Amino acid sequence: MPPKKQKTKDIRSFFKKSDNPDCSSTTTENIQPGGAAGPRLGGAAGPRLGGAAASQSGTNIHVKKEYNAESADGHLHRLTVKFSHAKSDEYSIDCYQPRTVLQAIKSTEYYKTNMKKWSDENIVIQLGKEHKKHIVATHFPCCCIPDNECLIASCESEKVEQAQDQHYRTVFSRDEYSVFYIDREGGLNAKSKQLFRNKAVKQFKYLCVYGEKGITVEEALKRDGRFIDDLDDFTLSDNDNPNSITERTQKVDNLDQKKFKIRLPRRISERIKDMSSKRVNDEEQQKMNNLRQQSNTVLDVVHQKAISVSQLVRPATEKSGSSQDANEIYGILRQQFPALKELMESRFPNNSYQEVLNLRKEDFGKIQQSFSEVHRVRKLLKLGKSVCKVIVENVCQGTGFVLFDNLILTNAHLFEGCVEGERLKEGINVFALFNYEDPEPQVNYYRFQLAHRNICYNNVELDYLILELSPEGQIPNQTTQTTQLKVPPGLLKHFGPVPSNGEACIIGHPAGAVKKMDPTCIIEKEKRQQAVDDRLNQYKCDCFSVYSIMNAIKDRGIENIMMGGVDAEKVVTYNTFMYHGSSGSPVFDAKGQVFGLHTAGFYYELKNQTERVIEFAQPLLTIFEHFVNTLKEKKEVELLKRVKKEAKRNHYLKKVLSTMAAGTDEGSNSDEPMEID
Repeated sequence: MPPKKQKTKDIRSFFKKSDNPDCSSTTTENIQPGGAAGPRLGGAAGPRLGGAAASQSGTNIHVKKEYNAESADGHLHRLTVKFSHAKSDEYSIDCYQPRTVLQAIKSTEYYKTNMKKWSDENIVIQLGKEHKKHIVATHFPCCCIPDNECLIASCESEKVEQAQDQHYRTVFSRDEYSVFYIDREGGLNAKSKQLFRNKAVKQFKYLCVYGEKGITVEEALKRDGRFIDDLDDFTLSDNDNPNSITERTQKVDNLDQKKFKIRLPRRISERIKDMSSKRVNDEEQQKMNNLRQQSNTVLDVVHQKAISVSQLVRPATEKSGSSQDANEIYGILRQQFPALKELMESRFPNNSYQEVLNLRKEDFGKIQQSFSEVHRVRKLLKLGKSVCKVIVENVCQGTGFVLFDNLILTNAHLFEGCVEGERLKEGINVFALFNYEDPEPQVNYYRFQLAHRNICYNNVELDYLILELSPEGQIPNQTTQTTQLKVPPGLLKHFGPVPSNGEACIIGHPAGAVKKMDPTCIIEKEKRQQAVDDRLNQYKCDCFSVYSIMNAIKDRGIENIMMGGVDAEKVVTYNTFMYHGSSGSPVFDAKGQVFGLHTAGFYYELKNQTERVIEFAQPLLTIFEHFVNTLKEKKEVELLKRVKKEAKRNHYLKKVLSTMAAGTDEGSNSDEPMEID
C-alpha cells in the first residue's frame, strides 16, 4: 500500500524554541546538539526529509523507494559547500535524491575541475561555519543535514577515514537514522589514548556519527571509518550525565542528538597500581595481602634451605635437596597460579599477546630487509665517519657528530655542572675521537681538542649543545705528524623529518666502546604504552616486580612521553641497546637521512642488573630551527651564511628557513630575514 501524501510544512516550524530549551534563539544557525551554538542534524526538532526513487546518474547507490523524486515535498533541499583553500566562495547544491555528502560535493563543477587529486579517504568535511565544532564522515547521508547548511571541505596528507563500501550503501530518509556525537576528548581511561585514525580529527569538538535504527553502537563506530581499527572494548558516557553509560552492544535508536565520550577499560598497569594504593576496596586488598604472604613464604623457604634458583626449576626427580622441601615450594607456587593466570589473561585478552608477538616479528623483518641491502649499509658507514666519541675528561663519555665545518653536535646533559654561562669551567677538558672503530690495542683513531672554551650554542629543553673543534687533529702515539688531519664532512645537509613509523638506525659509542650501529624500528606514539607493557611481560608471573619497575620508570618521567604527556609530540621513540655512552648519536632513517639526536631512555634496576624499557631522540629539524634563531638573535652573520650554504641542497632545511623568514617579515621589522635563493 503506497504511503499517504504528506502536507508540506514551513521549515521554520521544526526549529521552535520550545523544542530545544537550551537554545537562546529560534534561528537554525543557533540550533545544535545539546543546545550549544551550532548546526543541528535534523533531530527531533529538525526537518524529516524523505528519500527518492531514483539514483544519481553514474553512481551505484541503491535508493529505498519511498517517495517520488520529482515531488517538492520529497527529498528536495539545498546545501552549500566551501573549499578550505578557496577564499570565501560558496557553491550551492540542490539535492533531489538521497546520497552521501561527498557525492553531493562531487556534483559541483568546481570539485570536478579543481579537486581531481583529492583522495576520498583523506577528506575532512566540517559541518557549519562555527569554528572547529563538528565534522561528518564523507559517507554521511545528506538527508541528515539541515536545509541550507554549509559544508567546508578540506584534504589531509594522510588517511582520515576508512570508508570501505559506505558510498555504495542504500541511503534512506532522515527518520530511518539516529545521529549522535562523539566528543574528541576521551572519557574514563581514554583521555590520553589514540582513538582516531588521524590526529587532524581532534581539531574539532565533535564527530557526528550516524546509524540506521536497529544497528548497535559498535557497528556504527566501526562503519564510520574515522576511529582506530582495534576500538573493540568501549562504552559511551553521556556528556550531560557522565554516570549514564551506554554499552557498545546497545542499539542506536534512542541516541539521536545525544553527546558522548568514549570510555575504555582499565589497563593492567592501572589495576596493579590500584591494588597497591590506599583507595582499594577490602576484597582487592585482601588478594594483595594473600599474594604478598605467599611470595614471602616462598622466599623464606628458599633462604632457610639455601636453595638456588636453578634448583627451584629443576625437576623434582633430580637431587636438589629434600624432596619434601621441593614439594612444599611447588605447592605454594601452585596456590599462586590461579591469581597470576587471571592477572595475565586480563593483560592480554583474546589472544592479543600472540598478535603482539607476530607484530614484533613483522617489524623485525622490515628492519632486516632494509638494512641488509648493501647500498644502504655502505651509505650509513660513509655517513658514520662523522660520528665521534665525546670525552669530557674525568666526567663522562658520550657521542656526537659533525654538524658542518668544525662544529659538532651532542647532548647538553653530558656537560651538566661543567658550564658557567657560555663557557666551560676551568679544568674541564673535552676531546672528540674520530674513527674509533677498532678495539684495543689498535690506535687507528685520531682526536681533536676544542678551538676555545666557549660553548657555541646550547639548549637545555632540547638537550643539545654545539662545540667548535680546533682545525688541527692528532693521532695518539705518533710524535711526528705526517698528514694534515681534517674533521669529517658534516651531517647537516642530510637532515630530514621524523618518520611517523618504519625503520631507523643509530650509530654511536655505547659505554664508551668502539663505534657500533643498531638497526631498530620507530615506536609510534599510540603504541608506546604497549611497547612498555611488552618489556614488562617477562615478569608476568611476578606482579610485585612489575609494580616496582613501573614506579621506578614513572619517577624518571616516562609519562611525559606517553600519549597525552607534555613531550609526547616532541620526541621520537624506539628500542635500542645504545644507551649509556651513546647520548648524542645521530638517528638515521632507511633512506640515510638523519632525523634525530639520540638523547636518553628509561631503564630500571632489578637483581643488580640494568634493563632498558624505551628510548627516545630529539627531532633534528626542531634543533636546527632553534639553532638558527639563536644565530639571528646573536647576529652571527658569517655563521648564518654558512648555514644558508649548507641548506641550499636540502629541501627540508630550506623549508624551515623559508618559514622562519616569512615569520620574521610578518612579526618584526628585522632587516636581516633568513632568505633562501
